[in-house]
Amino acid sequence: MGRFLPDRLCPSPRILFVGINPSPRSAALKHHYAGRGNPFWKLMHASGLIPEPLTFEQDAQVVRHGLALTNLVDRPTRAADELTREEQLAGRARLERLIRRLEPETVALVGASIYRLLFGSQATPGCGLKPQTFAGARVFVLPNPSGRNAAYPGFAHKLLYFQQLARLHPSKAALRVTGAARRA
Repeated sequence: MGRFLPDRLCPSPRILFVGINPSPRSAALKHHYAGRGNPFWKLMHASGLIPEPLTFEQDAQVVRHGLALTNLVDRPTRAADELTREEQLAGRARLERLIRRLEPETVALVGASIYRLLFGSQATPGCGLKPQTFAGARVFVLPNPSGRNAAYPGFAHKLLYFQQLARLHPSKAALRVTGAARRA
């Protein structure tokens, strides 16, 4: 059986975004972060991680910007707590192999639950850049963009972390603008 939701991959991405697993809607539509009201794509653009607005239907275009998308577990569920421990451990092993193959600069874990799963007692609280690496890549934790995320309510609060990640990895378009401003 094929994957429910295809990964969007490129060699040596600036950032590999890792969700816990697809929503039923994302799996049905075969596009990442397709949930109604999920602001992931707006956060990506507003933060400067991508230089143009994209919709979930355009998720394959992230590779043009040196970004990649995957999930820890392929099986869609309405809530992450429906995943089995075996699925999570198998997903961890697959993710580690994928990171070693792609060699991203940073792995952006979309949601603190993935971070806690990967690092257990070594996990530090909150979102942001973490002291650990995973399979040789630095680790950044983003708040889950879902509207169901009560820990980080509101677009503006989530945007702060997407902006922090963007400052670590400016897009080529942002670098061109910055370079042009310095030359002026």
